[in-house]
Amino acid sequence: MKPNLGRKLILILLLTTGIGFAAIVPASARDTSSQVVIDASKAPGPAEPLSFAVGGRSPDGHVLSANGRYVMFDGAPWFPVMGEFHFARYPEPFWEEEILKMKAGGVQIVSTYVFWIYHEEIEGQFDWSAQRNLRRFVQLCAKHGMYVWIRVGPWDHGEVRNGGLPDWLLNKCATRQNDPVYLRYVRRFYDQIGQQVNGLFWKDGGPIIGVQIENEYGARGAGKGAEHMLTLLGLARDVGLIAPFYTATGWDGVEVPSREMLPVFGGYADAFWSRKLDELPPNANYFFTTIRCDENVGDDLRSKQPNIDAHYAAYPFLTAEMGGGMEPAYHRRPLMSADDTAAMVLVKLGSGVTMYGYYMFHGGTDPDGKKTTLQESQATGYPNDMPVKSYDYQAPLGEFGQVNPSFRDVKGFHLFLRDFGSSLAPMASYFPEQMPEGKLDSETPRVAARVEKNHGFIFINNYQRNYPLPARKHLQVHLKLAAGAVDVPRHPVDIPSGAYMIWPVNLDVSGVTLRYTTAQLLCKLEEPTTYVFFAWPDVPPEFAFEAANGQSIEAPHARVTRERGMVYVDEVKPGDGEAIRIRSRSGKDTEIVVLSRENARDTWRATLGGRERLILSSADVFFEGDRVHVRSGDPTELKFGVFPKPDHTPAGFTSVGHDGIFNLYASHVSRANVTVMVDKLKDAVPRAPVTMGKEVAEAPDEAAFDGAARWLIRIPPVESGAVKNVFLRITYAGDVARIYDRGKLVTDDFFKGTPWLIGLAPIVARDADPELELRILPLRKDAPIYLSAAARPSFPSTGEVALLKDVEPLAEYEAVADLKP
Repeated sequence: MKPNLGRKLILILLLTTGIGFAAIVPASARDTSSQVVIDASKAPGPAEPLSFAVGGRSPDGHVLSANGRYVMFDGAPWFPVMGEFHFARYPEPFWEEEILKMKAGGVQIVSTYVFWIYHEEIEGQFDWSAQRNLRRFVQLCAKHGMYVWIRVGPWDHGEVRNGGLPDWLLNKCATRQNDPVYLRYVRRFYDQIGQQVNGLFWKDGGPIIGVQIENEYGARGAGKGAEHMLTLLGLARDVGLIAPFYTATGWDGVEVPSREMLPVFGGYADAFWSRKLDELPPNANYFFTTIRCDENVGDDLRSKQPNIDAHYAAYPFLTAEMGGGMEPAYHRRPLMSADDTAAMVLVKLGSGVTMYGYYMFHGGTDPDGKKTTLQESQATGYPNDMPVKSYDYQAPLGEFGQVNPSFRDVKGFHLFLRDFGSSLAPMASYFPEQMPEGKLDSETPRVAARVEKNHGFIFINNYQRNYPLPARKHLQVHLKLAAGAVDVPRHPVDIPSGAYMIWPVNLDVSGVTLRYTTAQLLCKLEEPTTYVFFAWPDVPPEFAFEAANGQSIEAPHARVTRERGMVYVDEVKPGDGEAIRIRSRSGKDTEIVVLSRENARDTWRATLGGRERLILSSADVFFEGDRVHVRSGDPTELKFGVFPKPDHTPAGFTSVGHDGIFNLYASHVSRANVTVMVDKLKDAVPRAPVTMGKEVAEAPDEAAFDGAARWLIRIPPVESGAVKNVFLRITYAGDVARIYDRGKLVTDDFFKGTPWLIGLAPIVARDADPELELRILPLRKDAPIYLSAAARPSFPSTGEVALLKDVEPLAEYEAVADLKP
């Protein structure tokens, strides 16, 4: 069906006049009933081999490789999840715990930059000790079964001054090209890295499976471009950086060599680097498309340069920098939500991605240099002013290891990929006959499918950051497969605004074909055979099975109807118990559980006591061998459910019955007395107008903080072994806030309208009795910075504000359950 010409003209008018997205006809004035037709009946053909060799074999015989569509582990499709965590930005004593948190969140590969400036700040004086100890970091990843992807630059960026190049180097030679002097220094740096990780590569039985060369490199000319990238690759190999995969970032108009390297891609929900001081237009990363570089997506959602797409079509669609959040710059401070991050995951999975990499998955704090800070700023030649210390990035795991809401939402996708990623990876993406006409189109449903051999998954996204989409009334997907068409579901269903979900099609469930379900697949267990789904709020779960001889389908608390060789189960009430049971003649039954979305967010999975188990807990959870670490700000929430039931009640816990399939255990920890004393030291002095750099506002210099409002904060020692950490939740209004410990800058915050959370464990590790000083620099009403409308504070008649509303201490309690048999 061709789009209506009138709608086309309206869309062109909106695009050319700059009228905002909100000017589109409101949902109440439109008929949003829709059947989406997707033709997936034609197979794309087998995955083609790459034009060059990639991969490698470990000493125990495991083989990593790749073809033109996906990566492989021992010849089978593999869909890994990669998360960025900068060891240099987190205190070394806490690395292991944070790696375990990432593993509990479903991350399989830890990617990390190696910032040259931090290891050789003074020429010839390399330092790989303490927080610079790359080798120890990689060894800890290996200890816990995590793979590693090292990003060796030499230019990394990562919002570090000079992109990580040492200051002294810039005065010696031309950089980022085949200058002999530059290459000599790069070889020395690479050789140092090689010495640090010697014996830790895949070929040696170690965890390092990938090396990224350079970053966002678009230079062209003699000694530049692909020629320079291949030169760097040769240097890396010469010094022993030998890995199965070598990658280069594929965005920003770069020139990726046509051999030896795999391009990786990224995309972000917002952009601190934008010059705009208002909301950005609808983001292309919430639309299904095979275009891999989001800067190549035009307002009409078509490629600006199709030749770029054609070039990358021969490679698997791998990502390394899908935004796990967004760092604020001084002039632009985006506020991110969990849905901003999670909806983008779903869209990219539906668009054909076969490795999902987050930047960042774990935030951190810029360490102190030996001579200077690592801050990227306009004063150091870059277009943005970043915080001096904080690199929280609003990531799933924050600057101090706090578990942010997005962690739970993306964890669900990772559970799905662990069990079904090998099926998803070879599937081709198919798109509806009628696609959205442009970034301003809120009317056309956003749907995609990935299919192989008549089975696959339907992806539905009804979420757009900052521009709520209307509820999609009476949506039904007519999916054409080689074996015939299927309507999903049989009766159209309403999709709420903000929903995003994955529906399986023709899924084999213990020998029975699940034609479709409107519940999202979460994970499965083998013993006992259990499939776990969850229902999106206000989307009623329906299951459609093909009737099979020798199989019976039971659902005592739902409605079961049989029609034309199909068994339909609806009126399923989400919960923790068994919703459907498939009985077979062999006597081996299969359970289907349909959780609520909230319970799905609280579901974890690990091998405990010699078998795979599900953990259900509203607390934060990570695993260390057979030990379950349970943490919460409320000691009464130190409890968890486990399925299958363990052999014994863990020490320190009490069995408190069961909830559905889960046996429940609770720890009994007393609430600690955690207090804080806050004394105001001085008021802020009136602030001079914010100065402008070349294009955007400049961050205040050090001298400006002499005029900041100041408070002294004391936290008496906490007398409780169950308190693992104490956070300060600081609610304030101002421009920039800083925390000092006895005059030493600990961390900072560009105000963006939300409470500021500071973990004290790293501070107390350095200073058992810290004496903290909070400074808040006033925010002027006329400051040329972007804040979301909800974040902008009320201003008094003076036109500036530096207000401390509250400092609340939050204890984090921990109980540890050992499930070892």
